[in-house]
Amino acid sequence: MLAVRSLRKPAVHDDVPALPLYRSAPALDVRLEEFELFAIDRLRVLKGISDGLSRGKKHEEMEKLVRDLWKANMRHPQASEVINKDIISHFVLRLVYCRTEELRKWFLSMETALFRHRFRDEKPEAQRFLMAEFGLAYKKVDISELESIIDKLAQVARSTGQSSLPTADAIFYKVPFEEVPELVGGRRVFISKGHAYIAMSQVVSLVATHFRSQLSKALMLTNRNWTTTIVEQEKKSVDPREYWIANLIVEALSTSYLGPDYSQPKEFAEISLRDIDDIAKSSFPMCMRHLFEKLREEHHLKHGGRMQLGLFLKGVGLKLDDALAFWKAEFSRKVGAERFDKEYSYSIRHNYGREGKERCFLLFKTLQFLFMVLCVMITIKSVYFWALQDYTPYSCQKIISSTPGVGDHHGCPYRHFSEENLTAALSRMGVNSRAVGDVMNKVRNKHYQLACTLTFEAVHGSSCDSGINHPNQYFSDSQIIMKSKNHSTAKDTQMEIES
Repeated sequence: MLAVRSLRKPAVHDDVPALPLYRSAPALDVRLEEFELFAIDRLRVLKGISDGLSRGKKHEEMEKLVRDLWKANMRHPQASEVINKDIISHFVLRLVYCRTEELRKWFLSMETALFRHRFRDEKPEAQRFLMAEFGLAYKKVDISELESIIDKLAQVARSTGQSSLPTADAIFYKVPFEEVPELVGGRRVFISKGHAYIAMSQVVSLVATHFRSQLSKALMLTNRNWTTTIVEQEKKSVDPREYWIANLIVEALSTSYLGPDYSQPKEFAEISLRDIDDIAKSSFPMCMRHLFEKLREEHHLKHGGRMQLGLFLKGVGLKLDDALAFWKAEFSRKVGAERFDKEYSYSIRHNYGREGKERCFLLFKTLQFLFMVLCVMITIKSVYFWALQDYTPYSCQKIISSTPGVGDHHGCPYRHFSEENLTAALSRMGVNSRAVGDVMNKVRNKHYQLACTLTFEAVHGSSCDSGINHPNQYFSDSQIIMKSKNHSTAKDTQMEIES
Protein backbone atom coordinates (compact mmCIF):
# COMPACT_ATOMS: atom_id res chain seq x y z
CA MET A 1 0.00 0.00 0.00
CA LEU A 2 1.24 3.44 -0.84
CA ALA A 3 0.74 5.77 2.13
CA VAL A 4 0.30 9.51 1.77
CA ARG A 5 1.22 10.79 5.20
CA SER A 6 0.77 14.11 6.96
CA LEU A 7 1.73 15.70 10.24
CA ARG A 8 -1.87 15.64 11.44
CA LYS A 9 -5.32 14.61 10.33
CA PRO A 10 -7.61 17.43 9.29
CA ALA A 11 -10.26 18.20 11.86
CA VAL A 12 -13.76 17.06 11.03
CA HIS A 13 -16.91 18.87 12.12
CA ASP A 14 -20.49 18.09 11.27
CA ASP A 15 -21.27 21.73 10.51
CA VAL A 16 -18.27 22.54 8.34
CA PRO A 17 -18.21 22.60 4.51
CA ALA A 18 -16.99 19.69 2.43
CA LEU A 19 -14.49 22.04 0.78
CA PRO A 20 -10.99 21.21 2.11
CA LEU A 21 -8.22 23.80 2.44
CA TYR A 22 -5.48 21.23 1.62
CA ARG A 23 -3.13 22.49 4.32
CA SER A 24 -1.53 19.11 4.98
CA ALA A 25 -1.70 15.71 3.38
CA PRO A 26 -4.06 13.31 5.20
CA ALA A 27 -2.86 10.18 6.97
CA LEU A 28 -4.56 7.86 4.48
CA ASP A 29 -3.55 4.60 2.86
CA VAL A 30 -3.85 4.91 -0.91
CA ARG A 31 -3.91 1.97 -3.28
CA LEU A 32 -1.60 2.41 -6.24
CA GLU A 33 -4.39 2.32 -8.81
CA GLU A 34 -6.29 5.00 -6.87
CA PHE A 35 -3.14 7.11 -6.68
CA GLU A 36 -3.22 7.44 -10.46
CA LEU A 37 -6.95 7.28 -11.20
CA PHE A 38 -7.91 9.91 -8.61
CA ALA A 39 -5.28 12.27 -10.01
CA ILE A 40 -6.46 11.72 -13.59
CA ASP A 41 -10.07 12.42 -12.61
CA ARG A 42 -9.10 15.71 -10.97
CA LEU A 43 -6.88 16.58 -13.92
CA ARG A 44 -9.89 16.25 -16.20
CA VAL A 45 -11.67 18.83 -14.05
CA LEU A 46 -8.74 21.27 -14.08
CA LYS A 47 -8.19 20.94 -17.81
CA GLY A 48 -11.89 21.43 -18.43
CA ILE A 49 -11.74 24.66 -16.42
CA SER A 50 -8.66 25.75 -18.37
CA ASP A 51 -10.41 25.13 -21.69
CA GLY A 52 -13.50 27.02 -20.53
CA LEU A 53 -11.50 30.04 -19.39
CA SER A 54 -9.42 30.03 -22.59
CA ARG A 55 -12.58 30.04 -24.69
CA GLY A 56 -13.84 33.10 -22.81
CA LYS A 57 -16.93 31.46 -21.29
CA LYS A 58 -19.13 33.80 -19.25
CA HIS A 59 -19.47 33.58 -15.48
CA GLU A 60 -22.75 31.67 -15.56
CA GLU A 61 -21.37 29.25 -18.16
CA MET A 62 -18.27 28.63 -16.06
CA GLU A 63 -20.37 27.99 -12.95
CA LYS A 64 -22.32 25.29 -14.79
CA LEU A 65 -19.18 23.88 -16.41
CA VAL A 66 -17.38 23.46 -13.09
CA ARG A 67 -20.40 21.80 -11.46
CA ASP A 68 -20.76 19.40 -14.39
CA LEU A 69 -17.05 18.59 -14.47
CA TRP A 70 -16.93 17.95 -10.73
CA LYS A 71 -20.06 15.80 -10.79
CA ALA A 72 -18.83 13.76 -13.77
CA ASN A 73 -15.28 13.13 -12.57
CA MET A 74 -15.02 13.39 -8.79
CA ARG A 75 -17.74 10.96 -7.73
CA HIS A 76 -16.92 7.81 -5.76
CA PRO A 77 -18.96 4.59 -5.37
CA GLN A 78 -18.83 5.16 -1.62
CA ALA A 79 -20.18 8.57 -0.63
CA SER A 80 -17.98 8.64 2.48
CA GLU A 81 -14.88 8.44 0.28
CA VAL A 82 -15.66 11.48 -1.90
CA ILE A 83 -13.79 13.90 0.35
CA ASN A 84 -10.81 11.52 0.54
CA LYS A 85 -10.70 11.36 -3.24
CA ASP A 86 -10.80 15.15 -3.33
CA ILE A 87 -7.87 15.51 -0.92
CA ILE A 88 -5.77 12.66 -2.32
CA SER A 89 -6.14 13.82 -5.91
CA HIS A 90 -5.12 17.37 -4.96
CA PHE A 91 -1.94 16.25 -3.23
CA VAL A 92 -0.93 13.85 -6.01
CA LEU A 93 -1.28 16.65 -8.57
CA ARG A 94 0.60 18.97 -6.26
CA LEU A 95 3.55 16.57 -6.57
CA VAL A 96 3.10 16.48 -10.34
CA TYR A 97 2.85 20.23 -10.89
CA CYS A 98 5.40 21.52 -8.39
CA ARG A 99 8.35 20.72 -10.66
CA THR A 100 8.66 23.77 -12.89
CA GLU A 101 7.53 27.37 -12.73
CA GLU A 102 5.27 26.92 -15.75
CA LEU A 103 3.57 23.85 -14.25
CA ARG A 104 3.18 25.55 -10.87
CA LYS A 105 1.62 28.63 -12.45
CA TRP A 106 -0.96 26.58 -14.36
CA PHE A 107 -1.87 24.38 -11.39
CA LEU A 108 -2.12 27.38 -9.08
CA SER A 109 -4.48 29.23 -11.42
CA MET A 110 -6.73 26.24 -12.08
CA GLU A 111 -6.95 25.10 -8.46
CA THR A 112 -7.77 28.66 -7.38
CA ALA A 113 -10.49 28.89 -10.02
CA LEU A 114 -11.90 25.55 -8.86
CA PHE A 115 -11.81 26.66 -5.22
CA ARG A 116 -13.54 29.95 -6.09
CA HIS A 117 -16.44 28.19 -7.83
CA ARG A 118 -16.82 25.61 -5.07
CA PHE A 119 -16.74 28.28 -2.38
CA ARG A 120 -19.62 30.11 -4.06
CA ASP A 121 -21.73 26.95 -3.80
CA GLU A 122 -21.25 26.72 -0.04
CA LYS A 123 -23.89 28.02 2.39
CA PRO A 124 -23.22 31.34 4.18
CA GLU A 125 -22.49 29.54 7.47
CA ALA A 126 -19.91 27.35 5.76
CA GLN A 127 -18.39 30.36 4.01
CA ARG A 128 -17.95 32.15 7.36
CA PHE A 129 -16.33 29.02 8.77
CA LEU A 130 -13.82 28.99 5.91
CA MET A 131 -13.10 32.68 6.45
CA ALA A 132 -12.29 31.93 10.07
CA GLU A 133 -10.03 29.06 9.00
CA PHE A 134 -7.99 31.54 6.98
CA GLY A 135 -7.86 33.89 9.92
CA LEU A 136 -10.18 36.36 8.21
CA ALA A 137 -12.17 37.18 11.32
CA TYR A 138 -13.44 40.49 10.02
CA LYS A 139 -16.31 42.08 11.87
CA LYS A 140 -19.50 42.87 10.06
CA VAL A 141 -20.21 46.50 9.31
CA ASP A 142 -22.66 47.63 11.99
CA ILE A 143 -26.09 48.95 11.08
CA SER A 144 -25.33 52.62 11.74
CA GLU A 145 -22.21 52.62 9.55
CA LEU A 146 -23.99 50.64 6.84
CA GLU A 147 -26.84 53.14 6.77
CA SER A 148 -24.37 56.00 6.34
CA ILE A 149 -22.85 54.48 3.19
CA ILE A 150 -25.83 52.61 1.76
CA ASP A 151 -26.20 55.13 -1.08
CA LYS A 152 -22.54 54.69 -2.05
CA LEU A 153 -22.91 50.93 -2.02
CA ALA A 154 -26.02 51.15 -4.18
CA GLN A 155 -24.17 53.39 -6.63
CA VAL A 156 -21.41 50.78 -7.00
CA ALA A 157 -24.00 48.04 -7.44
CA ARG A 158 -25.74 49.96 -10.23
CA SER A 159 -22.45 50.74 -12.00
CA THR A 160 -21.52 47.06 -12.06
CA GLY A 161 -24.94 46.00 -13.37
CA GLN A 162 -26.08 44.12 -10.26
CA SER A 163 -29.74 43.16 -10.35
CA SER A 164 -30.35 43.76 -6.63
CA LEU A 165 -29.28 46.76 -4.55
CA PRO A 166 -27.93 46.47 -0.99
CA THR A 167 -30.37 46.93 1.86
CA ALA A 168 -29.93 48.00 5.47
CA ASP A 169 -30.04 44.37 6.68
CA ALA A 170 -27.40 43.16 4.20
CA ILE A 171 -24.11 41.66 5.45
CA PHE A 172 -20.99 43.67 4.56
CA TYR A 173 -17.40 43.40 5.74
CA LYS A 174 -14.79 46.14 5.93
CA VAL A 175 -11.34 44.91 4.89
CA PRO A 176 -8.03 46.50 3.83
CA PHE A 177 -8.41 47.28 0.13
CA GLU A 178 -5.09 45.60 -0.80
CA GLU A 179 -6.54 42.23 0.23
CA VAL A 180 -9.15 42.29 -2.55
CA PRO A 181 -7.18 43.45 -5.64
CA GLU A 182 -9.55 41.59 -7.97
CA LEU A 183 -12.56 43.57 -6.73
CA VAL A 184 -10.70 46.88 -6.59
CA GLY A 185 -9.34 46.42 -10.11
CA GLY A 186 -12.84 45.76 -11.42
CA ARG A 187 -14.29 48.74 -9.50
CA ARG A 188 -16.79 46.45 -7.86
CA VAL A 189 -16.42 47.74 -4.29
CA PHE A 190 -16.82 51.01 -2.41
CA ILE A 191 -13.51 52.18 -0.91
CA SER A 192 -13.19 54.66 1.95
CA LYS A 193 -10.13 55.53 4.07
CA GLY A 194 -8.14 52.54 2.82
CA HIS A 195 -10.89 49.98 3.39
CA ALA A 196 -13.10 48.15 0.94
CA TYR A 197 -16.68 47.32 1.84
CA ILE A 198 -17.45 43.90 0.46
CA ALA A 199 -20.77 42.07 0.43
CA MET A 200 -21.10 38.50 1.60
CA SER A 201 -21.49 37.47 -2.03
CA GLN A 202 -18.07 39.01 -2.78
CA VAL A 203 -16.22 37.27 0.04
CA VAL A 204 -15.05 34.64 -2.46
CA SER A 205 -12.49 37.07 -3.88
CA LEU A 206 -11.01 37.64 -0.43
CA VAL A 207 -10.88 33.97 0.47
CA ALA A 208 -9.54 32.96 -2.97
CA THR A 209 -6.65 35.42 -2.62
CA HIS A 210 -5.61 33.78 0.66
CA PHE A 211 -6.10 30.28 -0.77
CA ARG A 212 -3.89 31.15 -3.74
CA SER A 213 -1.18 32.56 -1.48
CA GLN A 214 -1.29 29.45 0.74
CA LEU A 215 -1.12 27.08 -2.24
CA SER A 216 1.67 29.04 -3.93
CA LYS A 217 3.88 28.69 -0.84
CA ALA A 218 2.97 25.02 -0.53
CA LEU A 219 3.96 24.32 -4.15
CA MET A 220 7.36 25.95 -3.65
CA LEU A 221 7.91 23.95 -0.47
CA THR A 222 6.84 20.71 -2.17
CA ASN A 223 9.21 21.39 -5.04
CA ARG A 224 12.08 21.98 -2.63
CA ASN A 225 11.39 18.84 -0.61
CA TRP A 226 10.40 16.43 -3.39
CA THR A 227 13.88 15.13 -4.19
CA THR A 228 15.08 15.19 -0.58
CA THR A 229 12.84 14.85 2.46
CA ILE A 230 9.69 13.39 0.84
CA VAL A 231 11.60 10.95 -1.34
CA GLU A 232 13.62 9.64 1.59
CA GLN A 233 10.54 9.28 3.79
CA GLU A 234 8.61 7.44 1.08
CA LYS A 235 11.52 5.12 0.37
CA LYS A 236 11.55 4.07 4.01
CA SER A 237 7.81 3.70 4.36
CA VAL A 238 6.58 1.97 1.20
CA ASP A 239 7.31 -1.06 -0.91
CA PRO A 240 10.19 -0.01 -3.27
CA ARG A 241 8.31 -1.56 -6.20
CA GLU A 242 5.25 0.59 -5.60
CA TYR A 243 7.33 3.68 -4.87
CA TRP A 244 9.16 3.26 -8.18
CA ILE A 245 5.86 2.91 -10.10
CA ALA A 246 4.32 5.84 -8.20
CA ASN A 247 7.28 8.00 -9.15
CA LEU A 248 6.80 7.04 -12.82
CA ILE A 249 3.12 7.99 -12.54
CA VAL A 250 3.99 11.38 -11.06
CA GLU A 251 6.54 11.99 -13.81
CA ALA A 252 4.04 11.10 -16.56
CA LEU A 253 0.90 12.85 -15.32
CA SER A 254 1.96 16.39 -16.20
CA THR A 255 2.06 15.49 -19.91
CA SER A 256 -0.65 12.84 -19.92
CA TYR A 257 -3.33 12.72 -22.60
CA LEU A 258 -6.80 12.07 -21.20
CA GLY A 259 -8.86 11.66 -24.36
CA PRO A 260 -9.81 8.73 -26.61
CA ASP A 261 -7.26 6.21 -27.85
CA TYR A 262 -6.36 6.81 -31.49
CA SER A 263 -3.87 3.96 -31.83
CA GLN A 264 -6.29 2.20 -34.15
CA PRO A 265 -8.69 3.86 -36.64
CA LYS A 266 -12.29 3.50 -35.51
CA GLU A 267 -14.74 5.65 -37.42
CA PHE A 268 -12.92 5.52 -40.75
CA ALA A 269 -11.51 2.15 -41.70
CA GLU A 270 -8.76 3.39 -44.01
CA ILE A 271 -7.50 6.09 -46.31
CA SER A 272 -6.00 5.30 -49.70
CA LEU A 273 -2.85 6.65 -51.32
CA ARG A 274 -5.00 7.84 -54.19
CA ASP A 275 -6.92 10.23 -51.93
CA ILE A 276 -4.25 11.15 -49.41
CA ASP A 277 -3.30 14.52 -50.96
CA ASP A 278 -6.90 15.74 -51.07
CA ILE A 279 -7.57 14.49 -47.54
CA ALA A 280 -4.41 16.19 -46.28
CA LYS A 281 -5.67 19.54 -47.58
CA SER A 282 -9.17 19.15 -46.18
CA SER A 283 -8.77 17.25 -42.91
CA PHE A 284 -5.18 17.34 -41.63
CA PRO A 285 -4.44 19.72 -38.74
CA MET A 286 -1.70 22.27 -39.41
CA CYS A 287 1.02 20.27 -37.63
CA MET A 288 0.43 17.22 -39.85
CA ARG A 289 -0.28 19.22 -42.97
CA HIS A 290 3.06 21.01 -42.54
CA LEU A 291 4.93 17.70 -42.18
CA PHE A 292 3.08 16.24 -45.17
CA GLU A 293 3.95 19.24 -47.35
CA LYS A 294 7.60 19.21 -46.26
CA LEU A 295 7.83 15.51 -47.03
CA ARG A 296 6.45 16.11 -50.53
CA GLU A 297 8.81 19.05 -50.98
CA GLU A 298 12.07 17.70 -49.50
CA HIS A 299 11.44 13.94 -49.86
CA HIS A 300 12.77 13.41 -46.35
CA LEU A 301 11.91 13.99 -42.70
CA LYS A 302 14.08 13.57 -39.64
CA HIS A 303 13.16 11.02 -36.98
CA GLY A 304 10.86 13.33 -34.99
CA GLY A 305 8.89 14.23 -38.08
CA ARG A 306 8.65 10.63 -39.28
CA MET A 307 7.31 9.51 -35.90
CA GLN A 308 4.80 12.34 -35.57
CA LEU A 309 3.41 12.03 -39.10
CA GLY A 310 3.77 8.26 -39.40
CA LEU A 311 1.82 7.45 -36.25
CA PHE A 312 -0.83 10.00 -37.19
CA LEU A 313 -1.27 8.31 -40.58
CA LYS A 314 -1.51 4.94 -38.88
CA GLY A 315 -4.23 6.31 -36.60
CA VAL A 316 -6.29 7.74 -39.47
CA GLY A 317 -6.33 4.44 -41.31
CA LEU A 318 -3.31 4.20 -43.64
CA LYS A 319 -2.58 0.47 -43.86
CA LEU A 320 0.95 -0.86 -43.43
CA ASP A 321 1.47 -1.77 -47.10
CA ASP A 322 0.29 1.66 -48.20
CA ALA A 323 2.42 3.32 -45.53
CA LEU A 324 5.53 1.53 -46.79
CA ALA A 325 4.69 2.49 -50.38
CA PHE A 326 4.00 6.10 -49.39
CA TRP A 327 7.25 6.62 -47.46
CA LYS A 328 9.34 4.68 -49.96
CA ALA A 329 8.02 6.72 -52.91
CA GLU A 330 9.19 9.92 -51.21
CA PHE A 331 12.43 8.82 -49.54
CA SER A 332 13.67 6.89 -52.59
CA ARG A 333 13.86 10.14 -54.53
CA LYS A 334 16.50 11.37 -52.09
CA VAL A 335 18.19 8.36 -50.45
CA GLY A 336 17.40 5.60 -52.96
CA ALA A 337 15.19 2.53 -52.64
CA GLU A 338 17.94 0.26 -51.31
CA ARG A 339 18.88 2.60 -48.48
CA PHE A 340 15.21 3.09 -47.61
CA ASP A 341 14.68 -0.68 -47.30
CA LYS A 342 17.79 -0.99 -45.16
CA GLU A 343 17.45 2.03 -42.84
CA TYR A 344 13.83 3.19 -42.73
CA SER A 345 11.35 0.41 -43.51
CA TYR A 346 11.99 -1.41 -40.22
CA SER A 347 10.80 1.50 -38.07
CA ILE A 348 7.58 1.82 -40.11
CA ARG A 349 6.77 -1.87 -39.65
CA HIS A 350 7.69 -1.56 -35.98
CA ASN A 351 5.21 1.30 -35.50
CA TYR A 352 2.51 -1.00 -36.87
CA GLY A 353 3.52 -3.79 -34.49
CA ARG A 354 4.94 -5.99 -37.25
CA GLU A 355 8.59 -5.87 -36.11
CA GLY A 356 10.46 -5.98 -32.87
CA LYS A 357 8.41 -8.55 -30.97
CA GLU A 358 11.46 -10.69 -30.37
CA ARG A 359 13.51 -7.68 -29.37
CA CYS A 360 10.73 -6.48 -27.03
CA PHE A 361 10.67 -9.93 -25.40
CA LEU A 362 14.43 -9.86 -24.86
CA LEU A 363 14.18 -6.31 -23.52
CA PHE A 364 11.48 -7.41 -21.10
CA LYS A 365 13.55 -10.37 -19.86
CA THR A 366 16.55 -8.09 -19.31
CA LEU A 367 14.45 -5.52 -17.44
CA GLN A 368 12.80 -8.25 -15.42
CA PHE A 369 16.19 -9.50 -14.26
CA LEU A 370 17.38 -6.02 -13.36
CA PHE A 371 14.19 -5.29 -11.45
CA MET A 372 14.61 -8.51 -9.47
CA VAL A 373 18.11 -7.42 -8.50
CA LEU A 374 16.78 -4.00 -7.48
CA CYS A 375 13.72 -5.46 -5.70
CA VAL A 376 11.36 -3.60 -7.99
CA MET A 377 9.57 -6.44 -9.72
CA ILE A 378 6.61 -5.19 -11.74
CA THR A 379 3.98 -6.91 -13.84
CA ILE A 380 4.22 -7.81 -17.51
CA LYS A 381 1.26 -5.53 -18.13
CA SER A 382 3.11 -2.55 -16.68
CA VAL A 383 6.26 -3.25 -18.69
CA TYR A 384 4.26 -3.77 -21.86
CA PHE A 385 2.44 -0.46 -21.43
CA TRP A 386 5.65 1.38 -20.53
CA ALA A 387 7.57 -0.07 -23.48
CA LEU A 388 4.94 0.52 -26.13
CA GLN A 389 3.16 3.70 -25.09
CA ASP A 390 5.29 5.87 -27.41
CA TYR A 391 3.99 4.01 -30.46
CA THR A 392 0.52 5.50 -30.41
CA PRO A 393 -0.33 8.71 -32.29
CA TYR A 394 0.99 11.78 -30.52
CA SER A 395 -1.45 13.96 -28.60
CA CYS A 396 -1.46 17.76 -28.82
CA GLN A 397 0.20 18.04 -25.44
CA LYS A 398 3.05 15.74 -26.47
CA ILE A 399 3.52 17.63 -29.73
CA ILE A 400 3.44 21.04 -28.03
CA SER A 401 6.03 19.96 -25.47
CA SER A 402 8.51 18.78 -28.13
CA THR A 403 11.50 20.95 -29.01
CA PRO A 404 12.40 20.64 -32.72
CA GLY A 405 15.94 21.51 -33.69
CA VAL A 406 17.46 22.94 -36.85
CA GLY A 407 16.10 21.16 -39.91
CA ASP A 408 13.24 19.56 -37.96
CA HIS A 409 9.63 20.10 -38.98
CA HIS A 410 7.77 18.35 -36.17
CA GLY A 411 6.23 20.02 -33.14
CA CYS A 412 3.32 22.45 -32.91
CA PRO A 413 3.29 25.25 -35.51
CA TYR A 414 1.23 27.46 -33.21
CA ARG A 415 4.07 27.35 -30.71
CA HIS A 416 7.15 27.18 -32.92
CA PHE A 417 6.29 29.19 -36.05
CA SER A 418 7.04 32.88 -36.31
CA GLU A 419 3.97 35.14 -36.57
CA GLU A 420 4.70 35.73 -40.26
CA ASN A 421 4.99 32.02 -41.08
CA LEU A 422 1.96 31.12 -38.98
CA THR A 423 -0.18 33.79 -40.63
CA ALA A 424 0.85 32.53 -44.06
CA ALA A 425 0.07 28.92 -43.08
CA LEU A 426 -3.37 29.91 -41.80
CA SER A 427 -4.11 31.75 -45.04
CA ARG A 428 -3.13 28.68 -47.09
CA MET A 429 -5.63 26.66 -45.06
CA GLY A 430 -8.37 29.10 -46.02
CA VAL A 431 -8.69 30.95 -42.69
CA ASN A 432 -10.09 34.45 -43.26
CA SER A 433 -8.29 37.54 -41.94
CA ARG A 434 -10.66 38.09 -39.02
CA ALA A 435 -10.26 34.52 -37.80
CA VAL A 436 -6.49 34.79 -38.30
CA GLY A 437 -6.50 37.69 -35.84
CA ASP A 438 -8.41 35.64 -33.28
CA VAL A 439 -6.03 32.71 -33.70
CA MET A 440 -2.97 34.92 -33.29
CA ASN A 441 -4.38 36.41 -30.08
CA LYS A 442 -4.66 32.91 -28.60
CA VAL A 443 -1.13 32.08 -29.75
CA ARG A 444 0.28 35.20 -28.06
CA ASN A 445 -1.38 34.07 -24.83
CA LYS A 446 0.09 30.57 -25.31
CA HIS A 447 -3.30 28.91 -25.78
CA TYR A 448 -2.04 26.73 -28.63
CA GLN A 449 -4.77 24.08 -28.56
CA LEU A 450 -7.45 26.76 -28.54
CA ALA A 451 -5.72 28.40 -31.52
CA CYS A 452 -5.98 25.07 -33.34
CA THR A 453 -9.63 24.82 -32.33
CA LEU A 454 -10.36 28.27 -33.77
CA THR A 455 -8.57 27.23 -36.96
CA PHE A 456 -10.75 24.11 -37.20
CA GLU A 457 -13.90 26.19 -36.73
CA ALA A 458 -12.83 28.74 -39.35
CA VAL A 459 -11.88 26.09 -41.92
CA HIS A 460 -14.98 23.95 -41.45
CA GLY A 461 -17.55 26.62 -40.60
CA SER A 462 -18.62 24.57 -37.60
CA SER A 463 -18.13 24.93 -33.84
CA CYS A 464 -15.97 22.55 -31.83
CA ASP A 465 -17.11 22.93 -28.23
CA SER A 466 -14.94 20.09 -26.94
CA GLY A 467 -11.78 21.76 -28.27
CA ILE A 468 -8.96 20.08 -30.18
CA ASN A 469 -6.82 17.85 -27.97
CA HIS A 470 -5.40 15.40 -30.51
CA PRO A 471 -4.46 15.63 -34.21
CA ASN A 472 -6.42 12.46 -34.92
CA GLN A 473 -9.47 13.98 -33.24
CA TYR A 474 -9.10 16.95 -35.62
CA PHE A 475 -9.07 14.50 -38.54
CA SER A 476 -12.06 12.48 -37.30
CA ASP A 477 -14.19 15.56 -36.58
CA SER A 478 -13.22 17.02 -39.94
CA GLN A 479 -14.16 13.86 -41.81
CA ILE A 480 -17.55 13.75 -40.08
CA ILE A 481 -18.26 17.30 -41.22
CA MET A 482 -16.92 16.70 -44.73
CA LYS A 483 -18.94 13.52 -45.21
CA SER A 484 -22.06 15.26 -43.90
CA LYS A 485 -21.59 18.13 -46.35
CA ASN A 486 -20.94 15.73 -49.25
CA HIS A 487 -24.06 13.76 -48.32
CA SER A 488 -26.16 16.93 -48.21
CA THR A 489 -24.78 18.06 -51.57
CA ALA A 490 -25.49 14.67 -53.15
CA LYS A 491 -29.01 14.69 -51.70
CA ASP A 492 -29.70 18.18 -53.07
CA THR A 493 -28.37 17.17 -56.47
CA GLN A 494 -30.60 14.08 -56.52
CA MET A 495 -33.63 16.17 -55.60
CA GLU A 496 -32.88 18.60 -58.45
CA ILE A 497 -32.58 15.74 -60.91
CA GLU A 498 -35.87 14.21 -59.74
CA SER A 499 -37.65 17.55 -59.94
